[in-house]
Amino acid sequence: MLRFAPSPTGDMHIGNLRVAIFNYIISKQRDEELIVRIEDTDKERNIAGKDQEILDILTLFNIEYSQVVYQSQNIRFHSAMALQLVHDKKAFSCFCSSEWLEKKKEKAKEQKIAYRYDDACRNLPDELVIDNNNPFTIRITKPDDIITIIDYIKSEVSFEPKDVDSFIILRQDKTPTYNFACAVDDMLSDISLVIRGEDHMSNAPKQDHIRNLLKYGKKIDYAHLPIILNDSGKKMSKRDDASSVKWLLEEGYLPSAISNYLILIGNRPPKEIFDMSEAIKWFDLDKISKSPARFDINMLKHINKEHLKNLEPKELSRYVGFADAEIGKLAHVYLEEAGTTKELRNKIEPIFAKKKIPEEFLESSKIIIQTIKEAPYFEEYADFKKYIMEKSGLKGKNFFKPLRYLLTGSENGPNIAEIYKYLKNYLGEIIK
Repeated sequence: MLRFAPSPTGDMHIGNLRVAIFNYIISKQRDEELIVRIEDTDKERNIAGKDQEILDILTLFNIEYSQVVYQSQNIRFHSAMALQLVHDKKAFSCFCSSEWLEKKKEKAKEQKIAYRYDDACRNLPDELVIDNNNPFTIRITKPDDIITIIDYIKSEVSFEPKDVDSFIILRQDKTPTYNFACAVDDMLSDISLVIRGEDHMSNAPKQDHIRNLLKYGKKIDYAHLPIILNDSGKKMSKRDDASSVKWLLEEGYLPSAISNYLILIGNRPPKEIFDMSEAIKWFDLDKISKSPARFDINMLKHINKEHLKNLEPKELSRYVGFADAEIGKLAHVYLEEAGTTKELRNKIEPIFAKKKIPEEFLESSKIIIQTIKEAPYFEEYADFKKYIMEKSGLKGKNFFKPLRYLLTGSENGPNIAEIYKYLKNYLGEIIK
C-alpha cells in the first residue's frame, strides 16, 4: 500500500503534486493500492473546502486512488497507542510549560548550540505525575542507538539519538503531533513505501522510532524527493506563482503537460514528451537525481505546446470556447505563437470579437466590410483576395492591413492565406 498525505491548509503545491504523481506511478508498477490520507489534525490551519479541492485536482490529473482517509478519524488509535507507550515506560508526561521551554531554547541560541530537550520530566516519580494538576504533553523516550534510514534516492542516512530527541507525541489538548499521527497511520494502513519531499527526511527516524517502540515488525521503505528550486535557485514557496497547481491550470497549462514536466525534471526519461501511461512503463525511483530540480516555466510552456499540438482539432477547440474541428485546426496554426490555452484564447477570441481598427484604416475597413458582405463564397483565399481587392479598389497596405485587422483582430499573426481556409465558413460572424 502507498499513500499520498496532503494537508488541507492551502493550495496544492507542485512539489505535493509531484509526490502524488510518483506515488501513483509506483502503485501501478507494484500493483498496490494507493490511498489519499487527508492530514487534518491541525484544526487551526485547516481551510474549509481545501480537502475537496485536492481530490478534484487528483481527479483532473487522472491520479487514481482506492480510498480517502481523514487522519482525524484515527484519533482514538493515536490516543490508545500513546497510552500503551506510557504504560510501557517508552513515553512520559512532560509538565514543562511553553514559557520554560522557550527560555531553554533562547539559552541554547545564545550559546550557539542546537536545542535539545533535557529529559527534565522523564524520570519523575509516579506520585508526582499522578498528583500534578498542571497541563502536560506526552513525550516519547529518545532512542538509545543510531537510527539508519535506507532511502531510494538519498541512499543510507544515519541519525544520532540526540537528533531524534524526546519529542512530543501528544499535545496538551491530547491531539497527536504530526510525526506520531503519521507513524501510527502508516502502520494502520499497512504502508510499504513512503514517497515524499526531502524536507520530511528528518521525520523518518522519528517515525521509525515510534513504530519500533510499538513493536511494529514491518519495515517501511522511503524515497525522499529533492526540492524544486525557483529561477533564483531558492526553494519554491507560496510567493512563487508557478508553485501553485491551481495557478498553472488557470494560466492554461494542461494536466498532462504538468505531469510530463514534473516527471521529467531531475530524471532521464527515454524521450521528452510522454504521457502517464508511458511513464509507468519506464519510471525508476533509483534513477531520480539526488540534486534539487530547478523549475523552468519556459520548458514547461514548451512541453505544454507539444501536448496541445497532440490534441485532436475538435478537442483543442474546446479550450478556446468552441466544439468545432475547423476552429481546432485554426488553433493549431496559432500554436506557433502560443504555448498555453490562455494564450491561445487570447489569439482566437479577437477574431470573433468587435474589432478595434486604427484610425488610419477606418475608411478602408468600411469599404472592405461592405465588399465582403456582398461577395459570393470563395473556397480559396487567392480568389477571395482578388475579388475583394478588385471590388474595393484598394491595394497595398490600405488593403492588407485593414483586412488583417478585420479577419484576426490583430496587426500581426499567421499568414492570412493559411488561416482563411479555417475562417471562410465564419466570415458572417467575423465581419460585422
